[in-house]
Amino acid sequence: MPDAELMPGEVARPAARNHPGLLALTAVVLLLSVFFGIAFSRSNYTQPEAGAAPGFEVTTFAGESLRLADLRGQVVVLNFWASWCGPCRVEAPVLQAVHERWRERGVTVLGLTYTDVDRHSLAFIEEFGLTYPNAPDRGNRVSGRYNIQGVPETFVIDQQGDIAHFFYAAVNQTALENVLSRLLPGAA
Repeated sequence: MPDAELMPGEVARPAARNHPGLLALTAVVLLLSVFFGIAFSRSNYTQPEAGAAPGFEVTTFAGESLRLADLRGQVVVLNFWASWCGPCRVEAPVLQAVHERWRERGVTVLGLTYTDVDRHSLAFIEEFGLTYPNAPDRGNRVSGRYNIQGVPETFVIDQQGDIAHFFYAAVNQTALENVLSRLLPGAA
């Protein structure tokens, strides 16, 4: 009632309006609450950075069955990657170089694809000339055990099967070889 008479003691109040800015602010606050809620709940699920490496068995793209337990006594560089991952393209030549330099010294590089399409993974392997074993992680079984948050992520597993080092992003050759030198003194 725009021209309604006020009773004694009443104060005129503006009519309520829809404020698009208020709606947008509410939506942003709601989205941030959901985002931080998920992040908080996942904070209890971090990648293993020490202790026994979770065991697994995979079949490589070449058809070879491979079990982590069978690699005991070697240092394993376990790399989770995907063909659609930009940083994975940067680190692929690094991992190949490490494989070539360290395989005779007791190091196995093993790549596992994360939420990738086989034909894209195979094209990536061919593009970068990767000769170390690579396998699809069917159903994300292995990445789930390692609680992968994204790619690339790399775990260095020592000769006893324990996680010796964790790289959360693309590895560089110097940092990775420093870890390997520490685990294999005299092999550098």
